[in-house]
Amino acid sequence: MAHPVSPLASPFPTLPEIAGVTPHVVRAGYKDWGRCDLTYVTFDEGTAVAGVFTRNVCCSTEVELGRANVAQGRARALVVNAGNSNAFTGYRGREAVEQIMGQVADHLGCPKEHVFVSSTGVIGVPLPKDKARDGVAAALTAQPCDWEMAAQTISTTDTFAKGATATAKIGDVTVTISAIIKGSGMIAPDMATMLGYLFTDAAVEPAFLQACLSNANERTFSCITVDSDTSTSDTVLAFATGKAGNAPLTSFDSPGADAFAAAVHDVCRQLSHLVVRDGEGASKFIEVAVTGATSDESARKVGMAIANSPLVKTAIAGEDANWGRVVMAVGKAGEPADRDKLSIGFGGVWAARDGLPLADYDEAPVAAHLKGQDITLQVDLGLGNGKATVWTCDLTHGYISINADYRS
Repeated sequence: MAHPVSPLASPFPTLPEIAGVTPHVVRAGYKDWGRCDLTYVTFDEGTAVAGVFTRNVCCSTEVELGRANVAQGRARALVVNAGNSNAFTGYRGREAVEQIMGQVADHLGCPKEHVFVSSTGVIGVPLPKDKARDGVAAALTAQPCDWEMAAQTISTTDTFAKGATATAKIGDVTVTISAIIKGSGMIAPDMATMLGYLFTDAAVEPAFLQACLSNANERTFSCITVDSDTSTSDTVLAFATGKAGNAPLTSFDSPGADAFAAAVHDVCRQLSHLVVRDGEGASKFIEVAVTGATSDESARKVGMAIANSPLVKTAIAGEDANWGRVVMAVGKAGEPADRDKLSIGFGGVWAARDGLPLADYDEAPVAAHLKGQDITLQVDLGLGNGKATVWTCDLTHGYISINADYRS
């Protein structure tokens, strides 16, 4: 069942082609839908790879093999299946993944460990090996496609295609990152609950690429939530072909390394926000800024407790500045907090300071702010210098509608 496009949707950006990267899409027929559902991306030899994966202990075979294979640092191909997560499928699921890896590796003449596979969709149904075989066979000879088509193909309950791009200067060489992502529900950190792929022409050693991606993940994908549920399949991979011709980046001491790391962070931030903006049933994008915590990590945990609270999320859906619910969420976070030092605001207007509602609090500008689509919520704990920003969306009837008929 198709769902209306999110009111927070953004147009798909113009993503530059990346030298050494070629995307293709085909229809394998994993679900009864009239669109492509298999994405196949090839990389020139020597492409570096890095990845972060879900920490859900009931993860899919794709995640297990991806986590192991990323350690060897090189990639020749990526295959993404949409409509079937192939998780909780035992040996049959593993056989399907190994079949895909072997089929692609034989075609490219590379080790199967250089082939990365992701799957997304319904849990508990083995990926059909016959459809996978035929789909991959078709993909191996398919014509190249653009990034928007690739982004559409990896989606499931997404209501719009998501992409981002950034550039960085390394010496006198400009390097480019183009990226696509899918994600709409089962979004909460423990890495990132989505499938995301970054492609760059920069020359980057795998260990440094991993450092850049892991650092960016901590401040972007691990700071978003839609429903507090972590998925079984989530993967973010970065591929660097080296075709830009820059001096290879090996560490943060390399000239241009800071600029490249900043570009990776920028792309991850853009992608993470897009996922929240397509949260299932979302009508408002919410930024929760926490200051005054005992540490940055404590601030992040407090922020996530607020962002995951159904009572906070439904209050904002109803455009109600119910700061008492925010107090509740702070108190249940399990982090240091003092009721009498707590301050809460909406849209830059403080409703309560130092544990008390303000005597001259005017709710009119707050009510006007909550009628918008982009909401900011400020919390100051008054305990220290720790700070963090997390992002979420509101909780509406649409979330129930989407998830009640997900398998149908």
